[in-house]
Amino acid sequence: MGSDSEIEKSAQKERENKKLLALAPIAKPLAGKKLSKRTLKLVRRAAEHKCLKRGVKEVVKSIRRGNKGVCVIAGNISPIDVITHVPVLCEEANIPYIYVSSKEDLANAGATKRPTCCVLVQTKPAKGELGQEELEKLKGEYDQVSSDITELANSLF
Repeated sequence: MGSDSEIEKSAQKERENKKLLALAPIAKPLAGKKLSKRTLKLVRRAAEHKCLKRGVKEVVKSIRRGNKGVCVIAGNISPIDVITHVPVLCEEANIPYIYVSSKEDLANAGATKRPTCCVLVQTKPAKGELGQEELEKLKGEYDQVSSDITELANSLF
């Protein structure tokens, strides 16, 4: 007989395995556990400060207009054709991008109930101003995640 915590742990592992099986073959560079957690934390903080663009249409529009940021893409999108052009746009605009394992986790971090394909984290809010302290905190997290993503991408390609 196993304890409740062992059952919960095995259920958690099973859910993580299902997430990994649902990943698209083009989901590279894929964030590891630690980087994924840090990236989703950045998305959460950006959503609080209104520095986030959600969805393929908004992200593509922002990139084409020349806005900079970090693009976070969900790896378990089906059909994959919906997001295949986003990494190409990001590379042309020199925007770092990373894949996370699930669209549900990305939506939770982005403060929406609907699963989200991709988000663009910006350092400046769309409207209004941020306080100096919050801006520095967000910028620090942004720089940390951005450098980690660039480092991971350089090691892969």
